[in-house]
Amino acid sequence: MAVTPRRVGAENSATRALILEATEQLIREEGYAAVSTRRVAAKAGLKPSLVHYYFTTTDDLLLAVSRHGAEHSDRMIEEALRSEDPIRALWAYLTDTSRIAIALEFMALANHRKAVRAHMAEHCEAMRQREVEIFTKLLGERLAGPDGVPPAGLSLVLAGIGRALVMEGGLGVTSGHEDARAFVEQWLDKLAPPLDKRAEPAEARQA
Repeated sequence: MAVTPRRVGAENSATRALILEATEQLIREEGYAAVSTRRVAAKAGLKPSLVHYYFTTTDDLLLAVSRHGAEHSDRMIEEALRSEDPIRALWAYLTDTSRIAIALEFMALANHRKAVRAHMAEHCEAMRQREVEIFTKLLGERLAGPDGVPPAGLSLVLAGIGRALVMEGGLGVTSGHEDARAFVEQWLDKLAPPLDKRAEPAEARQA
């Protein structure tokens, strides 16, 4: 006799969205290790069986939260890349300290959950490629100049320094942060002058 696969709730369900929201809130407040069916159900005001209906295992739930977070990041990054000054908008996003708590937890989560780690790696690769396309289109030959860097390298430098500022900030470490920010921002000014500087005559910029 064939076994009928257990039904899983619809992806666009409002209840599913509520479960994901409650899980992310629990992670922010108490860490990913606090996540369990019962804790999430209590947070969402639901029965534990309903959480199981949508997510068979805790790993399924954590992976879904990771994907939900990635989708939010994608929207924010795309918004930055479509702005009038995309490079600085992206830099502002990468150094946004409001993401500290969840960023630290997701890095720890990836270290212990292979499925989450694989998804995060895949997502990072996809976003890096997207940024490479944008940087190449916007900066072109300037990336090969004395202040330039290959587009994938530019993406990594901004993400790496941004991540260090966010992660260390979460630990209360601030030494060198202002210097690092200033260095990156001065470098970006040379590579891609801010909009208000681009309109100035060359003589004014050199004055």
